[in-house]
Amino acid sequence: MDFRITEDRAALVDSVRDYLAGVHGVERLRALDADGSARSDELRRGLTEMGLRGLLVPEAQGGLGLSLVDAALIAVELGRAAVAEPLVDDAFVAVPLLIAAGGQEALLGAIATGDARVALQHPVNGWVADLDGATHLIAERDGRLLLDAAPARGEALDSVDPLRHLQAPVAAKGDDVGASDALLDHAALFAAAQGVGLAEAMLAQATDYAKIRTQFGQPIGSFQAVKHHLASAAVAIEFARPLLLRAALALEQGLASAPVHVSHAKLAAADLAWSVGETAIQVHGAMGYTYEVDLHFWMKRAWALAGAWGDRAFHLARIDAAVIGGSLPIGPAHSFA
Repeated sequence: MDFRITEDRAALVDSVRDYLAGVHGVERLRALDADGSARSDELRRGLTEMGLRGLLVPEAQGGLGLSLVDAALIAVELGRAAVAEPLVDDAFVAVPLLIAAGGQEALLGAIATGDARVALQHPVNGWVADLDGATHLIAERDGRLLLDAAPARGEALDSVDPLRHLQAPVAAKGDDVGASDALLDHAALFAAAQGVGLAEAMLAQATDYAKIRTQFGQPIGSFQAVKHHLASAAVAIEFARPLLLRAALALEQGLASAPVHVSHAKLAAADLAWSVGETAIQVHGAMGYTYEVDLHFWMKRAWALAGAWGDRAFHLARIDAAVIGGSLPIGPAHSFA
């Protein structure tokens, strides 16, 4: 597989990164946390105008018709900016499911324009994100996915991440739109993508701090022990990104091994975000734990996503079952074929 990013993809990613850097910085995060809404109408309109809500929607329904790899790269940027808007759930996860189900052209067009929002419910999670603002709900029941055009509202739940809106699960009902495994795999893929972006942001914050924090008359970043921690974090990010891209490509191509690749990416991204968060805290010293330091917004999101759409034990079990069970042959003849 060729994991090099094309110029067009790089330009798309850069444009999204620049936009989010301008409208969704730390000041916006603190404002959203302070007013309790955790949502921004301005950001929602901006993401829609950029075409991101229609990124995966076919051109016939007013979208851009791009690929899961493109969406995964954009999800990395959403993680980097700690965006809490439910763009990933309805525009990146729900859209491929609705395309595969067929007959959902009107809903796909409404998602692209921002007139419809789809929440996602699966028993692997004990909650539903952003159900309070959703017009539709895709929920699992007996191994199938049901699309509800008038979902009930669940009881509000607390999250370690104050910018997430969580509600209790509700009764699944509506039209059958496919098998539940597809929801789990797509959602886990994009949780992994956000995890990679979160790790990149935390590493950048730690590196910037190491350049300005002085000790013994020089920046702490000049000390070998700090350099090694930051270098190890950078290497871990570079190892996780190919796993994410492989999982996105495998899922897009419908490979039988796609669920295992998704679990591998989710496991790697969750471990990555957790370890880079620890490194960032260490570099900041004791103040890294405080609210006054911006780092906590990214750490809390990483902690929340680590258990979303299958925790570490869940995805490790899926990998073990495939490798030890023999359904996924290993070795050079298979890994690099």
